[in-house]
Amino acid sequence: EVQVVESGGGSVQAGGSLRLSCAASGDRDRYSKYCMAWFRQNPGKERDAVASIDSKGTTRYADSVKGRFTISRDNTKNSQYLQMNNLEYEDTAMYYCAARESTWNCYAGLELTGPNMYSAWGQGTQVTVSS
Repeated sequence: EVQVVESGGGSVQAGGSLRLSCAASGDRDRYSKYCMAWFRQNPGKERDAVASIDSKGTTRYADSVKGRFTISRDNTKNSQYLQMNNLEYEDTAMYYCAARESTWNCYAGLELTGPNMYSAWGQGTQVTVSS
């Protein structure tokens, strides 16, 4: 089972930027086949999908972050990233990296996929945006 570890969270004022990183263990060829995603969650709330990227590099975003967040991946480093610009107070949350392990190439659907489709999760990294 793949393991993922996030980094890059922190505190920032509204309008600022942060870049989250996620490193995955295991074979690079297998990693390249995975769908990867970022989720976020606040206490007592559901874990919501923020952005995803499939094996071809196709991306999907939650409406609330479109135009502000960019997801990317570097298969040579078994890594994915979330560039967050123009951060808003409402972006405050614990952010989780997730991997959808697959033997074959994983392709994005028309919409973001919920958390139940992802098999590996990081421990989370806190993002706090002050207004």
